Amino acid sequence: MINVLVTGGEGQLASNLKDICDAYPPLNLIFKEYTELDVTNTSQVKSVFESTTFNYCINCAAYTAVDKAEDESEIAFKVNEQGSKNLAKFCSDNNVTLIHISTDFVFEGNTSKAYTETDATNPQGNYGLSKLKGELAIQQSIKKYFIIRTSWLYSEHNKNFMKTMIQLSASRDELRVVDDQIGTPTYAKDLAHIILKIIDSKDEVYGIYNFSNEGVASWYDFANAIFQEINSNIKLLPTKTKDFPTPAKRPSFSVLDKTKIKDTLGIEIPHWRASLKEAIINFKTKTV
Repeated sequence: MINVLVTGGEGQLASNLKDICDAYPPLNLIFKEYTELDVTNTSQVKSVFESTTFNYCINCAAYTAVDKAEDESEIAFKVNEQGSKNLAKFCSDNNVTLIHISTDFVFEGNTSKAYTETDATNPQGNYGLSKLKGELAIQQSIKKYFIIRTSWLYSEHNKNFMKTMIQLSASRDELRVVDDQIGTPTYAKDLAHIILKIIDSKDEVYGIYNFSNEGVASWYDFANAIFQEINSNIKLLPTKTKDFPTPAKRPSFSVLDKTKIKDTLGIEIPHWRASLKEAIINFKTKTV
């Protein structure tokens, strides 16, 4: 049996890991919510690692409030940098492989070419910078790690863009969504499968990997596809980022190149439209 510690056990990605873990019988996933494991609390982290012999740790704990991070920088860096450093230290001390989830926000987002893992980073806000510093802390603290950068995560669980659009479609006749921020929606269940496949394969090609679904979209495209899938008649209007100001600057282009992870694991990645269709079906099933 392979024991896998999952931090942030109440979050969106962890919820998707719970949904699929039975499909990976050799893996024993042990979920720890914030109340049981605050990654910024060194003594708590130490106690959890002393309680069980783990083989892997999936770090789903993160501060993800992109705009709030501009005002709450202290807590953002505490969770995303110091929390990651704490986990990396105890993983290293206990010979545990760390799988850490990062973000496309580590990039500046001013290109028109898909980002590879070796492209220069230049985050434009506190959220992206705190996640990048978490990546660096991991690389400096442990040798056995997988850092997975992902983008535009959504699913039938927790709060996310897909669910927000579905909720708004029930109460609005018209909605404006930006069409000049380009990236790729990622179904959290697809990411969850990739994480467990890494563990199940016992792959030791450590390092940084990109993962999102295939394809390219704007937030407007994403919203439009959601409304098509749920047969909504809401009037969707494109708008520009400059007309929809936010405290944190978003990357204008953050498509991720997935060549490395596809070649390493020998996998095919679903297109985001196909995964959205599955997510909508699962959402409807969950809400019935």
